[in-house]
Amino acid sequence: MDSILMENKVLNLDKSNWKLAKLGDLANDISKRVDNPSKSEYDRFVGLGNFVSGDIKIRTWETTENLASSARAFQAGDILFARRNAYLRRASLVEFDGCCSGDAFVLRENHNKVVTGFLAFLLNSNALWDFANSNAAGTMSKRVKWRDLEEYEFLLPPKDQQVQLAKLFWAMDNVIEKETEMLLNCETLRDVNRERLYTFGISAMNGLKISTRKGHSGIIPVKWDERKFLEIVKITSGQVDPTDEQFKNLYQIGSERIEPNTGKITEFKTAQELNITSGNFLFTKEHIIYSKIRPYFKKVANPNIMGLCSADIYPLLPNQDIISKEFLFFYLLTEKFTQSILRFQNRTGMPKVNRDELGAIYIPIPKAEEQRKIVKILTGIDNSRNHILSKLATSKALQKSLINQVF
Repeated sequence: MDSILMENKVLNLDKSNWKLAKLGDLANDISKRVDNPSKSEYDRFVGLGNFVSGDIKIRTWETTENLASSARAFQAGDILFARRNAYLRRASLVEFDGCCSGDAFVLRENHNKVVTGFLAFLLNSNALWDFANSNAAGTMSKRVKWRDLEEYEFLLPPKDQQVQLAKLFWAMDNVIEKETEMLLNCETLRDVNRERLYTFGISAMNGLKISTRKGHSGIIPVKWDERKFLEIVKITSGQVDPTDEQFKNLYQIGSERIEPNTGKITEFKTAQELNITSGNFLFTKEHIIYSKIRPYFKKVANPNIMGLCSADIYPLLPNQDIISKEFLFFYLLTEKFTQSILRFQNRTGMPKVNRDELGAIYIPIPKAEEQRKIVKILTGIDNSRNHILSKLATSKALQKSLINQVF
């Protein structure tokens, strides 16, 4: 984060009149059991999968329909604290009534001592989570016990200062909420436009009347061509030894390091750094890499470097006299392409795309100029998303800094 920004957000706090307090004196662990949630008064269930580390509020939930296992009831304004796997640091306020996993505490503030929602920020401080983790017990997945957590001590400001600090915290959280909404809107725009552009062409963006036909790849503009996948794309075969001197310092990409539906490579490490010893495929700047495992995750990347990829990834080399690398990259991210691949998936275990299945797929191909225009639009949306992501990361880091300065 920008150091100037951080300097401007240092809080000059006088804590001389703050009093040492125990968490257990400020909140109660509510244990109201819901034996059969599907037949209860509640229609919303918060599982551990709905918690997001660092989020002040719970933003998603599941339905209680068909949920028979017991749960804990909560009400709007309570704070849910995920006591299992405490290293994930998950505690968030809820703004609705419902029930939650038994692996979460339901904490209700004592509003005679703290202002509403104030403890949600304490419960997202590094100091508290360091304490929680040091007291977590268990072998497989460590859990926090309330009898330990309630003993956590910290300096509590007077209520008038709590009000001022809460205003600051919630203002920061509102910024994060707005940026999160912008991100979701941008991602929706991206996904919708991918499908529109590869179905109706560039005219779809200009409001022009479009003549279409049903081709082998689905609905496409009348003037578009189609070619079989392997007619215009070569799949690299033959593996190399990643421990060899000429390959060991190349970046190695595994499918676990490709972000679903975006093409982002989340980490760059060499084969030597990762201690990769089994055979890998070599790819160049001209290749796209496509994960053949679980194709519904849409793990495709355009690395623009020479590197190695694991055996569960296909390096794809397009004939760029016919189809640009970037146009193919975005097409492989479409739901249109993914559904055409999934129709082959009859296996009961892990879905996996083989070369013959790819060879049976047709790719829609417009003229080169239209390919460039489509790529430009989708690249622009991706750039906007990346800008929002950067702003969101900065806001979250600032929020965390403010919380840790107070607590």
